[in-house]
Amino acid sequence: QVQLVESGGGLVQAGGSLRLSCAASGRTFSSYAMGWFRQAPGKERYFVAAISSRGGSTYSVDSVKGRFTVSRDNAKNTVYLQMDSLKPEDTAVYYCAAQPTSWGGIIYTRPYDYNYWGQGTQVTVSS
Repeated sequence: QVQLVESGGGLVQAGGSLRLSCAASGRTFSSYAMGWFRQAPGKERYFVAAISSRGGSTYSVDSVKGRFTVSRDNAKNTVYLQMDSLKPEDTAVYYCAAQPTSWGGIIYTRPYDYNYWGQGTQVTVSS
């Protein structure tokens, strides 16, 4: 089992940057595929980006490609989401998620693919 704690959210002006971090407990972080999702008020939780357990594969939704970068440091049990050129429509609560896997290159993009979730961190982008 793994516990996830997000940090790094906040208020930023449009065009600015934030880096979200998700720290995981446990000694087997390198066997977890990781994902980032976001949820705006009154809307469903949507996929943003994901990274395979070994970090060799990443994938992000079209609306953030070229602006957001997902990465991980398995030695620090942490996954990151670097968010640049932020837009007001990026405003949401951002969640990280983890799913154990024995396939080092797999990426999951659907919320129900993940069994473990953090508590979320608020990102607000002002215009």
